[in-house]
Parts: sequence; C-alpha cells; structure tokens
Amino acid sequence: MNLEELFSQNKEETIKGRYITLEDIEPLLKKESIKNDVKIIGESVLGKPIYSYQKGNGNFKIYLWSQMHGNESTTTKALFDFINLLNSGSDLAKQLLDTFTFYCIPMLNPDGAKLYTRANANDIDLNRDSQNLTQPESKVLRAVFEEFKPDFCFNLHDQRTIFGVADTGKPATVSFLAPSYNEEREVNESRLKAINLIAGINDVLQEYIPGQIGRFDDSFNINCIGDTFQYLGVPTILFEAGHFPDDYDREITRKFIFFALVSSFTILCENDIVGNRNDKYLNIPQNNVAFFDFMFKNVKINYDGIEIITNFVAQYKEELIDNKIIFNAYIVEVGDLEGYFGHRVYDAKKALYKDDYNNYPNQNQKADFNLNGETFFVNGMIIK
Repeated sequence: MNLEELFSQNKEETIKGRYITLEDIEPLLKKESIKNDVKIIGESVLGKPIYSYQKGNGNFKIYLWSQMHGNESTTTKALFDFINLLNSGSDLAKQLLDTFTFYCIPMLNPDGAKLYTRANANDIDLNRDSQNLTQPESKVLRAVFEEFKPDFCFNLHDQRTIFGVADTGKPATVSFLAPSYNEEREVNESRLKAINLIAGINDVLQEYIPGQIGRFDDSFNINCIGDTFQYLGVPTILFEAGHFPDDYDREITRKFIFFALVSSFTILCENDIVGNRNDKYLNIPQNNVAFFDFMFKNVKINYDGIEIITNFVAQYKEELIDNKIIFNAYIVEVGDLEGYFGHRVYDAKKALYKDDYNNYPNQNQKADFNLNGETFFVNGMIIK
C-alpha cells in the first residue's frame, strides 16, 4: 500500500493550519456525499452543535473523537482525510466499510476550538471530566460510548513542541499511549490489544519518521477519558500529534496521523495484533520535555557589569489575534540548558547580546534583539 499516494488522493484541502473551528468543518459535514451519515448528537456549553459521522457495516466497532481540547486540531484534519478515504469508493474503502463501523466525533469541543483554548467555555478540561461528567460535551462522549459499545477507542490529540523522543535530540512527531486501567499499570487482555496495535503502527511509521515516535507517560488517572474507557474494558489508544521540523502548521504531521489511522485499521483487518508485543511497545522511547522552539548558544551577556558566555531559549506562544493564530516568540530561560535542544539553533559565537530594554534576555520578553549591533532578530528569526 502506497500511503503517500493514498494521502495525496484523500487530503481535505479546504482545512489547513492550526485554527480549525466549527465553521470550517460544517460545510464538509453538509456535503451531499456524507450528509446522510451525519447527525447532531448534542450541544456545547455555548449551544454549538456537536456532530457525529457514522459509516460502515462491519461488526467491529471503532469510536474516534478529536478536538476534545479546542486548540488541538491536527487530528481533526487527518480525520477528515480519512473520512474522504471512506467515501472514495476504492477497494480499500470497501474492505474497511465491510469490516468496521466507524463512529467519529470530529470536534467534541467547538467552543474551545473557536477560542483556541484547551478547555471548554466553562474553563474545564474535558479530559479530566470523565468521572464527574459535569460538562455537556463530556456527557455526549460518554453517552455515545455506552450506546455504541465500541470494540476499540481512538482518543485523538495534539502535543506541544516541547516534547522530544527521550534524549535523542529528535522531536516527538507522533506519540502513542495505551492508557493504564489501574494504579499498578498492569497489562490485561484489553490493554494488551491496544499495546499490540501501537507496536504495529510504530513498525509502519518508523519507515517514514525513524526515531521520531514517542510513548506517552502511562501514569493512571481515572479522570482521564482514555484511562476510564480502558478501565471499562475497551481497548483505547491515545494519539498525540507533535512537531515535525519547521512544520508549525502541522500539515506534515497531519499526514503521519493519517498514515497511523489507515495502518491501524489495516492491521486490525488482518487480525495482526495477536500474541504479546508488550516488549516492542515498551521499546518505543518515552516522550520527554526536551525542546524549545529557539536556542541561542554561546551568547555574550553583560550580567551586572560582568561579561559571561551563556545560552538562552525562546518559545512560541500561539496567540489568537483577529481570528488567526500568530506565533509570538518569548524568551523563557537563560543558562547552561544542558540536555535540552532547539528546533532552531543559532550559535552566536560569543557575540554581545543587545536589545531595546536592558540588554539582558529577560523571561517573558519578546525575542527581539541583536548581536553586536550587526545581526538582528525579530520574533526569534534573523531579519538582517
């Protein structure tokens, strides 16, 4: 199977970038080709519709949801790419639709998506509300789970650019987790199915992004939806769409999430998750907070009248301004920073740091400065 070609054929070109709202996906849900498979299954805190898409005639039931966190949109894009595949009429689509019934919630948190926030309009993290079910969005997700009775759950998320693959210096472009079902993090039959499937997906993705796949921390938290569903006996996989070099719009990562989805269902079709692949799963390196967006090395700084050579780092804040996501770089730390990496690294070669403030890279200060009055940086990037 040529996954690159498959993605190219099915990519939904009308949605791109990081800011994906209900207004962006509603036209897709109302397309003539899929509207009969779409329902409104509930409302958000602010009364926005929560849509479902259900397709397939198979006995194997798959439950997928995206944008539980409103500012995590990469998997929403990939999910629509996959929906296009299901409606393509191809032999693969027919095989998938004969084997599975897919139940998708493309955007669980439309209010958070509009505000570009993790939480919903009540400032509640829906992924910490799986037990109390205080929010309408959480109740919708749980009601579908109980009515649909899935055989597998796919919990689709994004993760920040700070995550790398262990201490390798490579970004965690895609990460996975088979959530724990108890405090002891034991492996029962249900969790093993998720573990085995992740091991299979990893085998596929390593061909495309070798060394850039991570394993998310499996500490148990029953308030998290994945842990709850795993506890209730349904194999559940957490997807985390992360950073690929220079891909801040996550259009390249989107492709790898699509690869992961297609590979998941191909593996399940072939019943290729039998046995015990826990060792292979555990050999996937863990996610580690190891990256900053910018790292400036060997910078001369005048510190209380003493010149020192040190390093500093800056990180983007994704700020919603006039309905656009603006990446603004702010200085976050100064020091040795041993063990950390930068997605963009600049060696100042002992040039003197200067800025329009106090000639010191203070925390939370915009990354606008110059070196020796000759090399100028605005928003972390060289301008001349």
